[in-house]
Amino acid sequence: MKKHILTILLLLFTFSITAQNDIDKVKSTVSKSEIEGHIYFLASDELKGRQTGSPENKIAAQYLANMLRGYGVKTVPDSNTYFQKVKLNKISSATKTKIKIGDIELDDILTVTKVNTNYKGKAVFLDYGMKENYGDIDVKGKYIVAIVGTKDNKNTMSAFSMRAQKMALAKDNGALGIIELCNVKAPIWTRMDHYFNGEKMNIDDKNNSDTFSHTWINDKTEEISKLFSTNKELDIEIVVEGIKKTNSFSQNIVGMVEGSDPKLKDEYVIYSAHYDHVGIGKAVENDSIYNGARDNAVGTVTVLSAAKNIAKYPTKRSALFILFTGEEKGLLGSKWYVEHPVIPLDQMVYCFNSDNGGYNDTTIATIVGLGRTTAENDIVDAAAKFGLKAIDDPAPEQGLFDRSDNVNFAAKGIPAPTFSMGFTAFDEEITKYYHQVTDNPDTLDYEYLLKFFQSYVLACRNIANNPKTPFWIDGDKYYEAGKKLYKK
Repeated sequence: MKKHILTILLLLFTFSITAQNDIDKVKSTVSKSEIEGHIYFLASDELKGRQTGSPENKIAAQYLANMLRGYGVKTVPDSNTYFQKVKLNKISSATKTKIKIGDIELDDILTVTKVNTNYKGKAVFLDYGMKENYGDIDVKGKYIVAIVGTKDNKNTMSAFSMRAQKMALAKDNGALGIIELCNVKAPIWTRMDHYFNGEKMNIDDKNNSDTFSHTWINDKTEEISKLFSTNKELDIEIVVEGIKKTNSFSQNIVGMVEGSDPKLKDEYVIYSAHYDHVGIGKAVENDSIYNGARDNAVGTVTVLSAAKNIAKYPTKRSALFILFTGEEKGLLGSKWYVEHPVIPLDQMVYCFNSDNGGYNDTTIATIVGLGRTTAENDIVDAAAKFGLKAIDDPAPEQGLFDRSDNVNFAAKGIPAPTFSMGFTAFDEEITKYYHQVTDNPDTLDYEYLLKFFQSYVLACRNIANNPKTPFWIDGDKYYEAGKKLYKK
C-alpha cells in the first residue's frame, strides 16, 4: 500500500512539473534578490564605470561569462570560450582645440570626429547643412558652418542621429569639414563633452584613414549665428592637435542553449544587451564614477535572467545570448559581431535587445520598435501577465531605435526591437540619471524591476515558442533587408 501511494505521489509530482506553465517557469528562476545582487556588483564603484578596454570592463566580462557557465549555458560550436575578441583602435583626447570665426575665438569645442586639424581659410554658412540648403553654393575646399538638427527639430539628442547624414552631404560636396552650432545648458554640454572629447574607440580598420573634421560649438550667446546672419562666408581658423591612435582589444560574451524542437531549433533568437558604460569622468559633488546602473547593468542582468531561465527550461527555438562591449563608444561590439557572427546570421530570426536610459513610469515597459515586428502580441501579453503595459517608443524624435546595438542587426535584416524600462518622455527624470554619476544601484526600484525582468523573460519564451517565425511588419524600413537575408 505504501509503495502504491509513493508511486501515485511520484506520478503527481512528475505531472505537476510537466504541466508547469511558462509563467511558473519564469517565477521560479527570476528573483528580486538575484537581480539586486547582479546590479550592485556590475554598477559598483570597484568596476569604475566598466569603460570599454579597461581592466574593470574585463572583470565585468569574466563575471558575466561565469554566470552563463553556472546557469548551464554552453559555448557555441567549435569554441571553448564565451569570449569573442573585438579588435579596436583607441583614440586619445586632443591636447589643444581652438576655433576662431571672425573676431570670436573659442577653445571649448566638441571633437565629433577624432582627427588632427589645422585649417585657415573660408567657411560657408549653410543653415542646417541639409540637402536643400546647398543649392548651387560652392563649398569645395572650404568648411561648412551649420546649426545642429533640422529646421523642424532642433532637439540636441535627435541632432546626434543627423551627424552621419550631414557629414556625408558635406563630403559629397567637397567640403573639408563641418562645424555645427548648438545652444545648450551647462549640464548637457558637460555630458556631451565627456562623450565626444573623452577617449574614443572605433573598429580596427586599417583602410579607415578619414581626415574629415566635424566639430560642435556651444554658441550660447548666438554671437556666431549673428555673424553669419549678415555674412554667408567668413574667414575661420580651426586647430585640433594631439590626437593619437593605438591598438586595443575588448570582448563580447556569447553563449547558447539548443532548442527543444527538432525543426525549430535551427532557428535562433538572440537575447542581447551591452555591459560597458562610460567609465570615470568629470567629478560632480566629489563623485567621478559613472556607475551605469540603469545604462546598462539593468539590461545586462535582464539577459542573464533570460539565460538562467532558458538554460533550465529550453524553448523550442535555440537561444543565443550576446553581451556587447563598446556600445557607448559607438555600438562597436555589435558592429563587430554582425561582421563576425559565430553562427550564420540567416539562422537568427529575432534579436531581442535590452537597453536603458532610465524610467519615469513603473506601470509600463517601453519597447522601442514594438509595433515594427510581428512579435508585438508576444511582448504585450508577457508584460500584461506581470501587471505592466507594453508601449512603443514615446519619443521618436530621440532616434532611440538607431542608437542601440539592435540597429546593427536590423540593418542586416534581423527583426530587432529594444526592451526598455518604462518611460513616457525623455524628461528630467531620465536625464537626471542618464550618463550621470547619479546612476547608482541604490536609486532603483527593485519591486518594479522584478516585474520588468519577469516580463522580458516571459516575452523571450513567447517569441521562441511561437510556431510562427517572427518578421518585420510589411513596409518597415528594414523589411526588404529581411527579405534579402532570409531569401523570402
